[in-house]
Amino acid sequence: MSTAKQGHAQWSSRMGFVLAATGSAVGLGNIWKFPYMVGDSGGAAFVFIYLACIFLIGLPILVSEWLLGRRGQKNPINTMQEMAAVSGSSKLWVLVGLGGVLGAFLILSFYSVIGGWSLAYIKDALIGSFAGQDADGIGALFTGLLASPVTLIFWHSLFMLLTIGIVARGVTGGLEKAATLLMPALGVLLLLLVIYGMTTGGFGQALEFMFKPEWSQVDGGIILAALGHAFFTLSLGMGIMMAYGSYLGEDVNLLQSARTVVIMDTVIALAAGLAIFPIVFAEGLNLGEGPGLIFVTLPVAFGNITAGWLVGLAFFVLLTFAAITSAISLLEPVVEFVEERTPWGRVGSTLVAGCAAWALGVLALLSFNVLGDFLILGLNVFDLLDTLTSKFFLPLTGLGVIVFLAWRLDKEAVRKELGLDVYDFSLWNLIVRYLAPVGVIVVFFANL
Repeated sequence: MSTAKQGHAQWSSRMGFVLAATGSAVGLGNIWKFPYMVGDSGGAAFVFIYLACIFLIGLPILVSEWLLGRRGQKNPINTMQEMAAVSGSSKLWVLVGLGGVLGAFLILSFYSVIGGWSLAYIKDALIGSFAGQDADGIGALFTGLLASPVTLIFWHSLFMLLTIGIVARGVTGGLEKAATLLMPALGVLLLLLVIYGMTTGGFGQALEFMFKPEWSQVDGGIILAALGHAFFTLSLGMGIMMAYGSYLGEDVNLLQSARTVVIMDTVIALAAGLAIFPIVFAEGLNLGEGPGLIFVTLPVAFGNITAGWLVGLAFFVLLTFAAITSAISLLEPVVEFVEERTPWGRVGSTLVAGCAAWALGVLALLSFNVLGDFLILGLNVFDLLDTLTSKFFLPLTGLGVIVFLAWRLDKEAVRKELGLDVYDFSLWNLIVRYLAPVGVIVVFFANL
């Protein structure tokens, strides 16, 4: 069992921790990726398979990361180093922690670029840039944004400044306070957008599309897509949840907290679909638009509906809030590592880690314009960072976490820490030893 180490930051309350963990999980993946994946994958069948996968695979890995972090009370690299020593395991297990921290750093570098796009669209909604535009007009607006390195650097820098400013204030004054402010605001905005969706005339179609499955359409591709998104939506394999777990005391019930986070994350993802799809159906837009659904397709609707500028403004503020709550969690494991390994302190460590991520992000955004012809393994910098993290770092790190907990830690100690009786722990053991690892392995090889 863990004991909070003197001088190591702690969450001030379970609710603050749960909101921060939910904020990490609720990011662009919920507001941007989940709706377009539902659209691409045929609707309700994907939703139901996703729900099963998130509870059978996502939740156990989430609990495992928290448990290891709480026992180590250090950054993910030092935690895995210590846990390997305590369990008599190979020193190579430290690579699991290293993969998480490095993965979070790489993801933040290009994630902040997308966060910058969201900030830019807040400005566009405010000044009425979407008004009267068709798909070609909005497409030209987005293309123009990507083509301007100066504009992209400005919005990317602003987004990173917001992120650095929050993380520099520490666990309770930064991460926890931001979550307690931004998550309720995000919930209110999303509720208002769902209510608006009810007035569009497309809400009934949206409900049917999302919750009336056509099982005959299910194939291996839809199952793999649902499995993969269930793993990635909870910020697993990035060192985030292990870092968050390191700020936990023994009084927090990990399973109860994980269920709360998973339910809140899922409700917000479903609500995002109910906010977006009624507009898509009402305006006769393309469901399978993919990643362009948010930045190209929806602005067409915002430009042609009553009070569209206000609806668009609310939506992109919502998207920005979601991006920031995830970005601060991506920066945290890197800052925790730097802070514990150097004499720089919280502010200095945040500045160093944040500026390094910002610099790599500049390279990523330049791949849309001046570095467009610079390719590594046939990929530009942005796509290379995305591919490395999503296909290698995240699944392999998540696999390492679940295998280490299931096969290297003392089972009885884990059972007591989770507060499970013998029967429930047998079911837990079956999931973490076999079902979850197999699921992650399938996702890994499918992505390759």
